[in-house]
Parts: sequence; structure tokens; C-alpha cells
Amino acid sequence: MIPLPNPLHPAIVHFPIVLILIGALVAVVAMVLRRWHLPWLAAVLLITGAAGAFAAARTGSQQAEMVGEISESAETLLDQHEEWGERTRTIAVAAAILALVSASLARFPKVARSLSVATALVAGAAAYAVAETGHLGGRLVYKHGVGINTAAGNNPEATKSQPSD
Repeated sequence: MIPLPNPLHPAIVHFPIVLILIGALVAVVAMVLRRWHLPWLAAVLLITGAAGAFAAARTGSQQAEMVGEISESAETLLDQHEEWGERTRTIAVAAAILALVSASLARFPKVARSLSVATALVAGAAAYAVAETGHLGGRLVYKHGVGINTAAGNNPEATKSQPSD
């Protein structure tokens, strides 16, 4: 069995970041160029990105409970990161639904084109939201050191309970 990374949140968050950013790019291209199954590709990317955003938000909430004592400025930043993560998840779901409906209605070109424009706009908003979420998460880790000691290998208390080789 493959062991899961600990902490899991940093390992998971990169998938929705990439999927949402590429999905937004493909949605914009599909808006202009409705061929080569681009609307379906955009839908698949945005659906998997939205699913990844759910997983990232869940693991982030779990890891936030393990953070412990942090400065007031880091606490504020953590709250903002969490809010942007939830915002990203919500917008990504909306973009995924629009992309799926747009791709499904390809036989109605005018409706599909309108939905494609809406998909591109909402996917662009999701891309902005995921970038903002990632920026705040990066500041938490690299400026405030939040989360770097929650891994079992870095936590002295956790390593005491682990058997030695």
C-alpha cells in the first residue's frame, strides 16, 4: 500500500491549482474554437479541478486544527486563506457545471456559444480565486512558517511515540 503524505494538504492542493488554471485556459480557447472536443476537455479539467478543490478545502480544515499557537497576523492570514479556499471551491463548481452543460448542448450552437462565454468568465474567476488562495497559503508557509512543523517527521512530540529502527 502506498503511504499517504503527512501533512496531506500541501500534497493535494497542487492538483486543483493546475487543473483549474489549465481548465480556465482551455475554456477560453473552447469559447473561440469549438472543435477537437475542447468543450469536453474544459469540462473534464474543471470538474476534476472542482473535486480537487473540495479535497484541498477538507484537508486544509483538518490541518488548520493542528496548527496550534500562531501570531495574530498569521491567524488573520489563515482565515483569509480558508475563505479564499472556500470561494475557489464554489466558483470552480459553478465553472464545472457551466462547462458540462455547454459541452452537452453542442447541438444547439447559439446556446452552447453563450454558455461557453459564461464558462470562460466563471472559469477565469476560479483561476483568479485559486491564484489568490495559493498566494495566501504560500505567505502562511514561507513568511509565518505555519504548517511546517505539523508533519510527523518534524514534530518532536510525534517522533517520540514512533518506534525507532
